[in-house]
Amino acid sequence: MAATLTVMYPITDETTFDFDYYGSTHMPLVGKVMKPDTAIASKGLAGGPDTSPGFYAVATVSYADMAALQAALADADEVLADIPNYYNAQPIMLIGETL
Repeated sequence: MAATLTVMYPITDETTFDFDYYGSTHMPLVGKVMKPDTAIASKGLAGGPDTSPGFYAVATVSYADMAALQAALADADEVLADIPNYYNAQPIMLIGETL
């Protein structure tokens, strides 16, 4: 069964997010280091009709199976160390299986 890593970046009064760095540097780094089968990032525009977004961005990377995802996470130190370059808080991460 396919496995996913979803990373969410909550918006609070204390947080900042550099979209340019995220798109031009961080996501290519994810591809190079973690080698996902697919990777998609969405910029938060709204949380619903007439509602501000709760997240700056949400990224999902997918792998053929949990073993491949776990191997990618074992090599992810460089990717994780890059987070403070564009986001000044701890993102929320969810490891899952594709339904």
